[in-house]
Amino acid sequence: MLRYCVIGAGHGGLALAGHLGVMGFPVALWARSPAALEPVRAAGGVFLEGEVEGFGPVRVAETLAEALEWADVLLVALPASAHREMARLCAPHLRDGQRVLLLPGRTAGAVEFAHVLREEGCTADVTLGEAQTFPYASRKVGPCHARIHGVKRRVLAAALPASRTGELLAAIKPALPQFMPARWVWKTSLDNVGAIFHPGVTLLNAGRVESTGGAFRHYVEGITPSVAALLERLDEERVAVARALGVGALTAREWLAEAYGVERPTLYEAIQATTAYADVAAPSHLNHRYIWEDVPTGLVPIASLGEACGVATPVTDGLIQLANGLCGVDFRETGRTLARLGMAGWGPERISQYALEGDVMGLV
Repeated sequence: MLRYCVIGAGHGGLALAGHLGVMGFPVALWARSPAALEPVRAAGGVFLEGEVEGFGPVRVAETLAEALEWADVLLVALPASAHREMARLCAPHLRDGQRVLLLPGRTAGAVEFAHVLREEGCTADVTLGEAQTFPYASRKVGPCHARIHGVKRRVLAAALPASRTGELLAAIKPALPQFMPARWVWKTSLDNVGAIFHPGVTLLNAGRVESTGGAFRHYVEGITPSVAALLERLDEERVAVARALGVGALTAREWLAEAYGVERPTLYEAIQATTAYADVAAPSHLNHRYIWEDVPTGLVPIASLGEACGVATPVTDGLIQLANGLCGVDFRETGRTLARLGMAGWGPERISQYALEGDVMGLV
């Protein structure tokens, strides 16, 4: 039986490790914060509640080197803003035959991870890929307790290059059968609805977040009809960028129908009807991954791809500028622009070819 290692002990990683343990798979857990692992080590695993209930035995890895030596499959359940650093840390320890899945990659996660591995001189023959989204809506509710609000019915994943997607999913589907193959990583990357549902809502509710400490529900109360209307304009830009690369991206409404079985005539109505979102709290502060992850690894690469493909993204650009002003940083300097992905000056054809064929013909 394949051995899985979950990297990250936050909302997603804790739930994923616990669920794998509940299902009887050998699973280890490693996190950048040793303090986050101590309660799991003491309990011997993770307690789950919600849509999945039970106790999942979980092995705690002392070091990343130990985790990678033990595992066949590495499931990276970290904010996408940590992918660059995680690739750097993993590079010396990866070995031939391992599979690495970013959960999720957000936009261009696998591309960034592969670029950093090359920069670090990693020569291991690993199968690297990304998921379009995380398989659950989940929250960490205690040091070794997680609540799974909802399990997504269908999650797309793809390898880089696309020819290795079957090999990647052969290692994932025994544990997570809802994973389905996407044509290539531009499909998983540009179906990134987190870039639609997270940063825009948080930025447009910035005053409410700060004045209430996030004492409202992110989706149900944070997304009013007018906010939803702006999100639909933002979503149209994402879909237009995808179309320019030959990707048939789902609209946010289509994605809700596929992931949760919710079909409504407007995005506002669809979000309000998604029960998995009903109790999801808003961020308690603005120093939150909904901005610090989803702007540099979602909005920035979408805008950068749009520029390379000749697609205007005024709403996306405006939200990036708003985030820059609120946070006092330049997310275009730190985010996933094509230049920082090793793709400076590339056009649509070359961008597409790389996702299909990988590092061939001197592309990188």
